[in-house]
Amino acid sequence: MQKIQNKCAPARAFLIYRGLFLTVLAVLAACEPAQDADSIAALAPEEEPVLLCGNEGRLSTELYGAVSVDVDWDKNDLECAGMPRPNGRGARLRFAGKIADGDLQLAIIIAIPDLERDAQNGEFSAKVTLIEEGNGRFFSASDLNNCLVDITSATRLDDSGDRYSIAGELFCVTPLPEINGTSSVSIPKMLFSGLLDWGSS
Repeated sequence: MQKIQNKCAPARAFLIYRGLFLTVLAVLAACEPAQDADSIAALAPEEEPVLLCGNEGRLSTELYGAVSVDVDWDKNDLECAGMPRPNGRGARLRFAGKIADGDLQLAIIIAIPDLERDAQNGEFSAKVTLIEEGNGRFFSASDLNNCLVDITSATRLDDSGDRYSIAGELFCVTPLPEINGTSSVSIPKMLFSGLLDWGSS
């Protein structure tokens, strides 16, 4: 019996050493450094950019006068918002973006007092305000006889009845005078496409 136990001793020792070796390997594997952030980011799928004016967002015009520049913003570099006017009459549309050299941020606000939720198209008197953001310069006519908006399409985007994709043309017959200044800006024609949310406040 003693001889059998002596023969099994080497085998038992081998199994013990083998178990210890595997345990050490497992501990070392757990201590491996995690993938760096760049490696993880490379494996992650790219997210689609957020388009603030929808897939059809655009604004194109030529400005003359105190601000003289060609504006051609598309859905990738244009910000827009559309909501009811504060007094409950009609709606206002806001478009903003940087001009080509990136040094000037402009915002254009189109107020359309007679536009109603169910209007699909038509011509409306409008008040237009041009803002040099960051510089505090405002250009705007004081009445509704200066500019005209021709809404060419107003397409409902969902079942809420509030959100629309809206597009049209703007025409201003006289320059917009500078508020608290002596200069002006002319906007003979403008093409636009953006979003209007009647549920916004």
